[in-house]
Amino acid sequence: MFMIKYVLRNLFRHKLRSILTVVGVAVAVLAFGLLRTLVGLWYSGAEHASATRLVTRNAISLIFPLPVSYLERIRGVPGVDSVSYGNWFGGIYIDEKHFFANYAIEPKTYLDLYPEFVLPAKERNDFFLDRKGCIAGARLAKLYGWKVGDLITLKGTIFPGQWEFVLRGVFHGAEKSTDDRALMFHWSYLNESMRKSAPRRADQVGFYVIGVKKPELAPEVALKVDALFKNSLAETLTETERAFQMGFVSMTEAIMVAIQIVSYMVIAIIMVVAANTMAMTARERIGEYATLKTLGFKSGHLGGLIFGESVSISLLGGAIGALATFPAAAWIETALAQYFPSFSVSVETILLELLAALVVGVVSGIFPTWRGSTIRIADGLRRIG
Repeated sequence: MFMIKYVLRNLFRHKLRSILTVVGVAVAVLAFGLLRTLVGLWYSGAEHASATRLVTRNAISLIFPLPVSYLERIRGVPGVDSVSYGNWFGGIYIDEKHFFANYAIEPKTYLDLYPEFVLPAKERNDFFLDRKGCIAGARLAKLYGWKVGDLITLKGTIFPGQWEFVLRGVFHGAEKSTDDRALMFHWSYLNESMRKSAPRRADQVGFYVIGVKKPELAPEVALKVDALFKNSLAETLTETERAFQMGFVSMTEAIMVAIQIVSYMVIAIIMVVAANTMAMTARERIGEYATLKTLGFKSGHLGGLIFGESVSISLLGGAIGALATFPAAAWIETALAQYFPSFSVSVETILLELLAALVVGVVSGIFPTWRGSTIRIADGLRRIG
């Protein structure tokens, strides 16, 4: 108890230095936590993918279409429970800065396959009945102030022209991690327009979504689907939803690795700063440590005092940084809602932040602890006066 009281009294003997060190550790831990959360968010789509959904696309690339006539053949594969299809539309709202995902889908089967998109029964039925109707995620609707019945115009890029839709429903995510920043409309509306303006592009889809009866059937069903269209003009590649999502993540893998490296570099930098601070503190108190030794304090006592002070300062800064992560994440989630479906901090991230703070305290305290505990009484007393 005496040692703990002595450590606590020593923490802020040099108030400005200690406060700056605590703030430095807090900022570093905060940055570390936010970067780790960003990396985790990048992989969240794949982590929350359904084990009973498969995605079929053109074997060459996702940009190449597949005939809509494949639908019935896929539906007949043993183990397939349901099938839907759609196209990535890639429309622009207002200008390129206002980007959000927009798809042409087959409404009934698609929403049945994605129960995580929760839509009120009336709005769901209105959407089914209106060929020019669309639905939008709650976060997207809130961002642009859309209400049911509003007219929404998108400028086509992949499919040129001005496309008008009537908002018939606003869906919410069943979970906080569900991405509710997309707009979806009838594939049949897109296809009818293509038949008039570009007949060669009609009756084609960008992807099929397949629901399987059991997760363990997924590999077998994927092989059977691809075997159906082997050596055809449009061969397919069928993979789990998780693998499909990871295909997009892998395109930015280098960026994620760079962010992870930066997060560790932040901790390394503050570790050097904290070590320098503790070294200065130990050097200033050499005479004091020698005096304590003459009073009967052992090297272990002095080591505990110095090491305890280093760890306490780092953990205090780490605790402040960890607590600050929550309001910072909430602000990011609100201010950057267009880019992040959610920016929630996990328990694992908080534990990593505290562990990082502990590592900073331990490493920065090693040399000062050794220096203070091994000082000879005569050498230390020479520095007094």
